[in-house]
Amino acid sequence: MASTIFKDKTLLITGGTGSFGHTVLKHFLTTDIGEIRIFSRDEKKQDDMRHELQAQYPEHYEKVKFYIGDVRNIQSLRDVMPGVNFIFHAAALKQVPSCEFFPMEAVRTNIEGTDNMLHAAIEANVERVVCLSTDKAAYPINAMGISKAMMEHVITANARVSAQRGGPVICCTRYGNVMCSRGSVIPLFVEQIRAGHPITITDPNMTRFLMNLDEAVDLVMFAFEHANPGDLFIQKSDASTIGDLAKAVQTLFGDTGTRIIGTRHGEKLYETLMTKEERTRAEDMGGYFRVAADTRDLNYDKFFVKGQVHTQADEDYTSHNTRRLNVEQTIEKIMTTDYIKEELAKNAQ
Repeated sequence: MASTIFKDKTLLITGGTGSFGHTVLKHFLTTDIGEIRIFSRDEKKQDDMRHELQAQYPEHYEKVKFYIGDVRNIQSLRDVMPGVNFIFHAAALKQVPSCEFFPMEAVRTNIEGTDNMLHAAIEANVERVVCLSTDKAAYPINAMGISKAMMEHVITANARVSAQRGGPVICCTRYGNVMCSRGSVIPLFVEQIRAGHPITITDPNMTRFLMNLDEAVDLVMFAFEHANPGDLFIQKSDASTIGDLAKAVQTLFGDTGTRIIGTRHGEKLYETLMTKEERTRAEDMGGYFRVAADTRDLNYDKFFVKGQVHTQADEDYTSHNTRRLNVEQTIEKIMTTDYIKEELAKNAQ
């Protein structure tokens, strides 16, 4: 349930036609929020979303306003800002292979686009901004992760400036792969099974955090309500091996065999949500970690002269050392997604 903080307020969602934006609308549209602005560059997706909302929420869809624009263009962001109270920043290039082949496109959207959005938000004196990052920003090994890591530093720098000027509270969330979101592996497995083909697995021992879209929104809401400027929030999440995830999907949809294809460019054996360095300044808040912004100033000399006693924790927080689900538990987890429920309903017809 959306917080009462949102009563009669205006929420802007950048990249709002994606999986995250759809789920936010499901959470907020029937509440007493004043207006939700969807900002994205794809007019077809906006038109599809508009018709979907008209059909599903005939009494509420008029709360949603659509704005064509691109985070690369700061003027289009300035145009959408007047009257905005809160921002969920989800616009990004997220596909590892495409960012690997076109890294400057990731720079322009994920880094420069985020900087544009934050400058426009500070200029418009919005109240709060929550930015969405990814596990791939921790110890990044691919262009997408590197661009997201730089995005996080851009967020921290802007959060510091905004706090000094009495501007919006700016914070960040970081989470792993969202199950069944666009481009994720579970829908691919289902399509391959339906076509009668063996499902393709990169490495059965590879581990991944398992999080559904509702949990992603819960994390953003927790950050929204608890953030200090520059904070990074991480949700504690279960994980499974890719091999067990494949078995779970095949248990539900049929066993067509598996084919090991090897790790793709830029893929990790496991996901890291929090680094050793971040754990030293992390606060355990129950289901979440809050990582405070690094408050060291630009006086580098004192660090060379005085040094630091403890700079990192004993281990990272990863999909290898979090709670590991077995096949049965993984089935229960993926059954929490709307996608799996809908696909199983199709099988029953």
